[in-house]
Amino acid sequence: MRLGLREANQRFSRAIRAVRAGKEVVLTERGHPIAVIKPIKDEDVQEATLRAMVDEGLITPAARKGPMPTPSWRPVKVNGKPLSQTVIEDREDRA
Repeated sequence: MRLGLREANQRFSRAIRAVRAGKEVVLTERGHPIAVIKPIKDEDVQEATLRAMVDEGLITPAARKGPMPTPSWRPVKVNGKPLSQTVIEDREDRA
């Protein structure tokens, strides 16, 4: 979240709510970042890394916590030689 100094001064409680929610607030002056307000938390490295990736938009957090459900689909069985064997033979032909 980015706030100009004037807006941060007028809406300080909004900035603090964002920090309490775990977000970083970047304070800007004429569009240039000058300070960061961030929460003080004792997170483990994995959670901090995941949170940073979510903040950067690289990943989307799960809708709910817990193990992933068992998939309902089954792999398709195909008759013939395995694909790995075909790849090995193709590589031998190219060599």
